[in-house]
Amino acid sequence: MPLFFRKRKPSEEARKRLEYQMCLAKEAGADDILDISKCELSEIPFGAFATCKVLQKKVLIVHTNHLTSLLPKSCSLLSLATIKVLDLHDNQLTALPDDIGQLTALQVLNVERNQLTYLPRSIGNLIQLQTLNVKDNRLKELPDTLGELRSLRTLDISESEIQRLPQMLAHVRTLEALSLDASSMVYPPQEVCGAGTEAIQQFLCKASGLEYYPPSQYLLPVLEQDGAENSRDSPSGPTDRFSSEEVDWQEQKMLEKLEFERRLELGQREHAQLLQQSNSQKDEILQTVKEEQSRLEQGLSERQRYLDAERQRLQEQLKQTEQNVSNRIQKLLQENQRQKKSSEILKSLENERIRMEQLMSITQEETENLRRREIASAMQQMLTESCNSRLIQMAYESQRQNLVQQACSSMAEMDERFQQILSWQQMDQNKAISQILQESAMQKAAFEALQVKKDLMHRQIRKQEMISEQRWVLSSLLQQLLKEETQREEELREILTELEAKSETKQENYWLIQYQRLLNQKPLSLKLQEEGLERQLVALLVELSAEHYLPIFAHHRISLDMLSRMGPGDLAKVGVSEAGLRHQILRRAQELLDATRARPELPKPPQGEVLPTAPEELPEAVRPSAPCAELEAQTSECVVCLEREAQMIFLNCGHVCCCQQCCQPLRTCPLCRQDIAQRLRIYHSR
Repeated sequence: MPLFFRKRKPSEEARKRLEYQMCLAKEAGADDILDISKCELSEIPFGAFATCKVLQKKVLIVHTNHLTSLLPKSCSLLSLATIKVLDLHDNQLTALPDDIGQLTALQVLNVERNQLTYLPRSIGNLIQLQTLNVKDNRLKELPDTLGELRSLRTLDISESEIQRLPQMLAHVRTLEALSLDASSMVYPPQEVCGAGTEAIQQFLCKASGLEYYPPSQYLLPVLEQDGAENSRDSPSGPTDRFSSEEVDWQEQKMLEKLEFERRLELGQREHAQLLQQSNSQKDEILQTVKEEQSRLEQGLSERQRYLDAERQRLQEQLKQTEQNVSNRIQKLLQENQRQKKSSEILKSLENERIRMEQLMSITQEETENLRRREIASAMQQMLTESCNSRLIQMAYESQRQNLVQQACSSMAEMDERFQQILSWQQMDQNKAISQILQESAMQKAAFEALQVKKDLMHRQIRKQEMISEQRWVLSSLLQQLLKEETQREEELREILTELEAKSETKQENYWLIQYQRLLNQKPLSLKLQEEGLERQLVALLVELSAEHYLPIFAHHRISLDMLSRMGPGDLAKVGVSEAGLRHQILRRAQELLDATRARPELPKPPQGEVLPTAPEELPEAVRPSAPCAELEAQTSECVVCLEREAQMIFLNCGHVCCCQQCCQPLRTCPLCRQDIAQRLRIYHSR
């Protein structure tokens, strides 16, 4: 093992994540969570303790780092006095601070997958601790002070080297879930540990001489409540203030909060990736701009060098041209001197000629001719030489003028190209600046959208909290209404039993009264139609127990003569449904008509005799067997379809006015318009 080692430096991404989380926790309106997980930390920074102390944070998440100790130097554990949830899983902690009991507000402690060898005894001072997770550590025993955790609900000591549970754990009456490796336990025995948490607690209570009570009878402070009182060791006191439903609701709320934290972390990751991508794009754009600028500068320098070389070449050409001109001028000067010399020679020749004339005796004509020829030839030579020199000078001037014009035009073209290159460079720079500004605007818009999304999520969480409270109130009201409904149903059953008991004694009178009421309420038109029927036809229907078809016969105004001309199919069309009854009605009607026709007529008395005027008795077959009112009162037709028999009684009004098919969709009585509370079916005894 090396004596000197260097601290592992976090990566650039981890450093950016730490800075982002610290800034996010310090923003106005931020929640009570400080999440510095997955930042490759070897120790918690001092700024995190200061932030928790100043901003009163309640949740500190430091999982998946390289922590070897919870407290660095010059930091106090009292800075975390307001922390309720402390998540330290997936680190390299070998021990917790000895004064961890100062975190009296702590309710959840997660140190899963670390290298802890023991738990400090001050952990018993965490009177509000509800969840303790020490899974996958190097623990060999648990301190007895765990029995002082009167609010502990969940304890996870699995995947460790623990073989014995402290007997003081029996005093933790609120323990609901205990996770351990039953195969490696010595005390309690393996079979007890394999039976579950309740069996373990019963075993420990029996060993301690305590009476066991289930944890559902003890009160626990919820995660979102500050300053909650401790649970008592009596099974009757705590249930007056809170219920297990509220605890479950708070747990669900905590799970939703953790889910929201996870989604927020994912959103922050996406935002960090977007920022990184935008920064990389910005760097690429700047790099391309730099490369383009360097390329333009290189092109300008090359163009400048080309222009300098062209200028030097032109200067060399000008120098050479001037040298040529000076040489020509020198030649001209030499030619002039030569001409002067020739004139001097001519003069000397002339003098010589004169002398020769004097010396020689030649004729004057020859001398004059000779002199004319010489002068003419000299003059001609001099004129040709002067013309040649003038032509050379004019050509030199024109060539010089052309060279100057070409140089000026090339300089103007070079200036125009240079200006065009400068304008292109300026346009590229403006384009790059506008693109950078557009990228910054897009980043600003994305950040604003993320902020709005975060505010919306906060607003939705608050709205869900309000909705959950309203749901709880509505559920309590619903339970109360259901209880009242059951009470009312019981009262109605008692009333119905009393009514049935009373109606059994007076059932006959009751139905007669109701039937008479229905007869009295029969429509006047129907009564008139029934009274218009023939007495023999009425007696026929009563005799065949078909008096319920009286309204149909009255409605269609059927007589005995019409029945003699009708068949069974005609009666079926009218509404007589029984096939046997149709044949009986037709047969009896034919018999009555035959009996009426076969009756012998009385003989007429003599004129002087006076016959007795006793009332003529009706045949016994034609005489009705019951009064018409009673016959009409026995049956009635449905007032809805006017075809089927009325078979249903409506309560509470008592009207019998509908058949079984037509009464189903009705909610009010069609006669009195009262609400229908109950429907009763009438069955006729034949």
